[in-house]
Amino acid sequence: MKKTFILFWGFALVQTSLLMGQVIPKKLPAQRTTLPVLIDGKLNDPAWKEAAKADDYTEFRPVIGRKEEQGNHTETFLMYNDEGIYFGGTCYERSLDSISKELKGRDGFGMNDYIGIIFDTYNDKLNGFEYFVTPLGEQWDAKMTSNTNSDNGGEDFSWNAVWQSAVVMHDKGWSFEVFLPYSAIRFSKSNVQDWGLNITRRRRKTEQQYTWNAIDPNVNGFLTQEGQWTGIKDIKPPLRLQFSPYFSVYANHFPTSQPAQKDWTHQVSGGMDVKVGLSQAFTLDATLIPDFGQVQSDNQVLNLSPFEVKFNENRTFFTEGTELFNKGNLFYSRRIGGTPIHLGKVYDDLEAGERVTKNPTESKLLNATKISGRTKNGLGIGILNAITRPQYALIENTETGQTRRFETDPTTNYNIAVLDQTFKHNSSVSFVNTSVIRGNNNYNANVSAGLFSFFDKTNTYNLAGSAAISRLNFKSAADNSTGYSHTISFAKTSGRFTFNAAQELTDTKFTSNDLGYFTNNNFINHRMYVGYRYTEPKGWYNRIFLNLNANISSLYSPIGDIKSKYQQSRVQFNFNAQTKKLIWFGLMLNFRPKENDFYEPRKTGYMYARGNSVTIGGWIESNPAKKYSYSVEAFERAFVNFYQLNGLDLYINQTYRFNSKLSVSHLLGLEPRPRSIGFTTILDDNSIVMALRKVNTINNVVNLKYSFTNKMWLTFRARHYSSVVNNKEFFTLQKDGSLESRAKLSDQLNRNVNFFNVDMVYTWQFAPGSFFNAVWKNATFHSSNLVDERYFDNLQNTLQADQNNNISVKVIYFLDYLQLKKKR
Repeated sequence: MKKTFILFWGFALVQTSLLMGQVIPKKLPAQRTTLPVLIDGKLNDPAWKEAAKADDYTEFRPVIGRKEEQGNHTETFLMYNDEGIYFGGTCYERSLDSISKELKGRDGFGMNDYIGIIFDTYNDKLNGFEYFVTPLGEQWDAKMTSNTNSDNGGEDFSWNAVWQSAVVMHDKGWSFEVFLPYSAIRFSKSNVQDWGLNITRRRRKTEQQYTWNAIDPNVNGFLTQEGQWTGIKDIKPPLRLQFSPYFSVYANHFPTSQPAQKDWTHQVSGGMDVKVGLSQAFTLDATLIPDFGQVQSDNQVLNLSPFEVKFNENRTFFTEGTELFNKGNLFYSRRIGGTPIHLGKVYDDLEAGERVTKNPTESKLLNATKISGRTKNGLGIGILNAITRPQYALIENTETGQTRRFETDPTTNYNIAVLDQTFKHNSSVSFVNTSVIRGNNNYNANVSAGLFSFFDKTNTYNLAGSAAISRLNFKSAADNSTGYSHTISFAKTSGRFTFNAAQELTDTKFTSNDLGYFTNNNFINHRMYVGYRYTEPKGWYNRIFLNLNANISSLYSPIGDIKSKYQQSRVQFNFNAQTKKLIWFGLMLNFRPKENDFYEPRKTGYMYARGNSVTIGGWIESNPAKKYSYSVEAFERAFVNFYQLNGLDLYINQTYRFNSKLSVSHLLGLEPRPRSIGFTTILDDNSIVMALRKVNTINNVVNLKYSFTNKMWLTFRARHYSSVVNNKEFFTLQKDGSLESRAKLSDQLNRNVNFFNVDMVYTWQFAPGSFFNAVWKNATFHSSNLVDERYFDNLQNTLQADQNNNISVKVIYFLDYLQLKKKR
């Protein structure tokens, strides 16, 4: 068996090496033009005759290495002048019915054919800029990172630049023109430059994807397989000074019985986002008097776990161009302007006859600034700083009417600094430091981390790791603490056969929770992954992916007098495949032996001992290019000889596209837990109560989209979340993790929680980078201890509860100094 494995591994290595040796990057000479170009999508300007032609595209999925067919082929052209880059071409189609097109708004993706150009301006094979257009003229853009072992690998479509494009459809397909001003990209000051370059085209009805420089999906990284745009001469980064002032008006209605408060409140505000080019590579972004009132509502849930719910970041400033700040997974931007650290302490400060009349649940952001960029030598630098104002709860004396304030959050400064040095062969070394400084003698927090990722010359093997130190400084030096954490991994990332082995260790004092998302410390984990992929179509399939992964987790240090350090382990097998009819499906089998949960009891020194469990599941996704498409996921977990516990996760997602302008989608998530056991309460005698309970959770989301044009669209999203907890039996948790039956407690421990939200947004992009938004948001919450599992009864009760309605209008106008200077 051992010899067979060695031979198999050796064959995979030779195969990968030969494959990589065959690929010789294409080179496209840079052509400069002095002739004018009108961006109208027609390519009839004389300047295009001087442009360098990029054709002879190669398919990389589903068939690797196949050339385009005549009539469905691609011709593209590239040139530049003193102001920017011109990219144009024609995507030929034998039949116009073969073109997949849908209006989805900027960066909306949808089921669109597209063509895009990718520049690696520093030629480091790690960082790139992407610009895409669709047959209906919509734009996408993104920053790309190629290092698969970094935390920010992939594409960041929240990054946006301002550039021009136009598309024309005709009887032979569709043609396009793109102008990228140098302000929309970052590059060095060198007199002569060579950039990494690739161009990709995707046809969604056949899921064929082509690139100008051939891509092998068995080789790690997209940017590692780029071509070259050579001999770019005498281009100068422009003065980048851009302003986006905004003006907004809000009207909010919430019923209140308090005589001092009004149902309707109004707010008028204004502010500005600023982008300043500090050098050829570095940009300062600042938001002054920020306004995030129009972002999508959070997906609130009933949290029965011992850990905090992690919400998505919807504020553009904290999502756009933040790939450097995500290094090391130490930055969770929702901490900035998040929950005040002393939110609940106000209730401990109440005196006789006092009550809390106001207690804000979010801190207010005063301003935020970030500086980011990369030098020509590959050094990436990122600095982000934000300040929040102090927050106060109001306490009223019910007898005298006097009020006083209680500070729930001090003035706080949040800072993150990143240095990221890239090297040859897709490798890098990074340093990250996060800092939270609070006023009024509150504690401060700091985390410093070093990261590395090294690939061999063939981009096949990777050694990666990190080491971090956290420091909490309190008013009393005796309370200060210093913690340590590290990761180390070795992986094979290219070839059909891949693997990864890793260790993670965090001691009892390490925490990154003040500016990161951090659930628990005190662990040492070991994990492994082995995978094999079939990427050449054969028989009934286009692609098949197989993998086996396993992990084991133990405490780093024992807790209290509990002798066992073992936490949990699992073994999982996954099978995923795409058929020739473009249907994806997969199967999963998971086994988890007995485990010791040290967090479910909510009290140090205790653990909850769970039994063995088996999970089996599968998923299927239909061809999304069809008018009606769907995806279904189902996973069933059952415990073996342990209280007959079981639970099902079922998710059904459906989409129907009436035409290129109108579509509707529906997500239904069902999580029935007929028998589960979890923490319920801690009694006055400090005994921990667990309950055998029936939990039924339903998540129901409807999305509607209508696009008037490729610059104007309307979206509607309604979500109802319902979770009902019915406690059947009660137990006292013992020190050894076992459960001892006890008398039934109050039905007041049951839960029935409902959230209902509506987000309706009208957007009009009336000029490049300039938007008019009108938003209606409705938020309703209903909670009780009455167990009612009838879904429509819960929905009706929720809709009859007090509703918070918010209507807002916001205008953002983009101003570019160079354009203003030209007009003058």
